[in-house]
Amino acid sequence: MKRVLTIQDISCLGKCSITVALPVISAMGVETVILPTAVLSTHTMFEGFTVKDLSDQIDPIKEHWLKEKVEFDAIYTGYLGTIEQIDQMRKLFKDFKNDDTLIFVDPVMADNGKLYPAFDMEYVKENAKLCADADIIVPNITEACFMTDMEYKESYDEAYVKELLARLDKLGAKVSVLTGVSLSEGKTGVMGYDSQTKDYFVYQNDRVDASYHGTGDLFSSTCVGAMMRGKTWQEAMQIAADHTAHTIEITLKNPAKPWYGVDFEATFPELLEKLK
Repeated sequence: MKRVLTIQDISCLGKCSITVALPVISAMGVETVILPTAVLSTHTMFEGFTVKDLSDQIDPIKEHWLKEKVEFDAIYTGYLGTIEQIDQMRKLFKDFKNDDTLIFVDPVMADNGKLYPAFDMEYVKENAKLCADADIIVPNITEACFMTDMEYKESYDEAYVKELLARLDKLGAKVSVLTGVSLSEGKTGVMGYDSQTKDYFVYQNDRVDASYHGTGDLFSSTCVGAMMRGKTWQEAMQIAADHTAHTIEITLKNPAKPWYGVDFEATFPELLEKLK
């Protein structure tokens, strides 16, 4: 059985970060080890949430694992709250990476043309360095624009996306994938570039007219799990895009009208079927 280490925060209530990554990757038949960067009472869409930074626990936990000679088939990072934590991740990659370890970075920091309130351009620069250490990165268009100093556009064509991918490629990751890419009316999906084969990959599915917290985490977690089950990165991206869209559709049908996260628990059977 493959073993994945996922490093991001825990929101005790709400469906994002580790509370998505752990159940999703585990359900896909992959051992999932967690390294929480912070504990929140709820995710940040709730008001008045509490938060406890766990930066001081990261290095002691890492050192214990090194003493135990723990190895990982993949290391997957999501939301990292501080520059200090980014630096800790870069050191952790060096300590645990071998020739067969997949480093998967989701540089969570921005959306809709704006950085999240806690971050500034210094954080952007450090996140770009973290991406340089990765095998696969999956920024959205906003995050990619900030890291590459490219103008953010709401409306764009394929040439714009390819230019953005070219700039991402210069950061140093082996594979750069842009999420939330819409190349035609009513469609959305991903477009990626493999620096080793020089090939592009495009996958578009029907846009679901809804937005939920944590869908990016569901996408990334599904990608990592699929690759650990032997899928190529291109196959994994397609599975993840379809699964995320399907899960949003199922959530929209829930009469309770959940607003703080998608009903990913309800779509495990379909996800496991896609792995066959």
